[in-house]
Amino acid sequence: MNKKKLTIIIGVAILLIISYFYFNSSSSQDISLTAKVTKGVFLDEIFISGEAQSTSSKKINGPTNARRFGIYQIKIQDLVPEGTVVKKGGYIGKLDVSELNGKILDAQLNLEKEQSKYTQQQLDTTLTLKQERNAIKDLLFNIEEKKLELERSIYEPPTTIRQLEIEIEKNERGLREKKADYSIKKRQANAKMIEVGTEVSKIKKRIEELVELQKKFTIHSEDEGMVTYVKEWNGTKKKVGSSISPWEPAIASLPDLTKMESKTYSNEVDIRKIKKDLKVKVGFDAFPDIELDGVVTEVANVGETRAGSDVKLFQVLIKLNGSNKNIRPGMTTSNKILTNQKEDVLMVPLEAIFSKDSISYTYVKSGYSVTKQQVELGLSNNEVIIINKGLEENDVVYLNKPEGYEEKSITTLE
Repeated sequence: MNKKKLTIIIGVAILLIISYFYFNSSSSQDISLTAKVTKGVFLDEIFISGEAQSTSSKKINGPTNARRFGIYQIKIQDLVPEGTVVKKGGYIGKLDVSELNGKILDAQLNLEKEQSKYTQQQLDTTLTLKQERNAIKDLLFNIEEKKLELERSIYEPPTTIRQLEIEIEKNERGLREKKADYSIKKRQANAKMIEVGTEVSKIKKRIEELVELQKKFTIHSEDEGMVTYVKEWNGTKKKVGSSISPWEPAIASLPDLTKMESKTYSNEVDIRKIKKDLKVKVGFDAFPDIELDGVVTEVANVGETRAGSDVKLFQVLIKLNGSNKNIRPGMTTSNKILTNQKEDVLMVPLEAIFSKDSISYTYVKSGYSVTKQQVELGLSNNEVIIINKGLEENDVVYLNKPEGYEEKSITTLE
């Protein structure tokens, strides 16, 4: 019986000892996190999102000569969905023709008015010239009558004969004047007819031009491709209900999908690192398995304030060195810009670095003890930092402060 009790007591004691070491070990692991000093390639990368767009696109414009007819703002009445693939000559959209139709109606009313004036002028001219011709005929008859009377008056007194001769000369002079007047009035009538006729022709031509312009309000593609919407001055896309103008006539565009770039914006901190010709890895949120190589082609020198933010952002353009049939303009891109790369360097996680009085140090595990070792730091990224001096490859460093070593002195660099 005593042996049995003794066995139970010993068993319980062993269990307690095992439990102590188990839980103490687990607690220690939870509190003291470590990492090894590694040697390899250091990559300093900036991650920013952007938007895919084509570097070469053909604008699909509405009528550019509408300004000649006093039309400056034209609403988009219909537009194919963005992303629609169209063939050459395919339907793109339609513009509101109400204002144009009003101008055509006004021109037609003016034409009727001018045609009426032309007819009236034609009748007036005919009547006036007919009266002039009749007056000339009357004078000719008078002259002929007086000449016959003069022939019969050879035996009349000289005074009577002379009087007849004077009347003949007077009628002949009046005839010459009348013929001259007729010629002038005829030229005047012709000039007036030409003037009224020109106005009629002008209005007819204007109507023809308006009708031709009306045809251009239904817009077709001049090439094949995928339709993308163009943006207004404020960044919003033009759609049904938006307006175009003679200065911004584009209704949509056909981008060249083989020539793409990513447009993104960097903050004031990161823009210092971004330079032209830096290499970039470009991913696409819609297709996580697609990643293309790219290169920075343009970095803005002046920042701008984007809508909804007071922070100054700098535009960065990244040219894609390849293409993929799944990529479309407007897709969200994730851009990994490589700003610096160093080969064969020592690195530790950022969490392993501590500082005191401008001295950087790490907690280094050395057997069963811990050393506070001063380190000389190099470049860093979002995860690791380069160690120039103070550590060796495969050294084990703590990612948090181990208990009981905070007051230990720091081993300085030689």
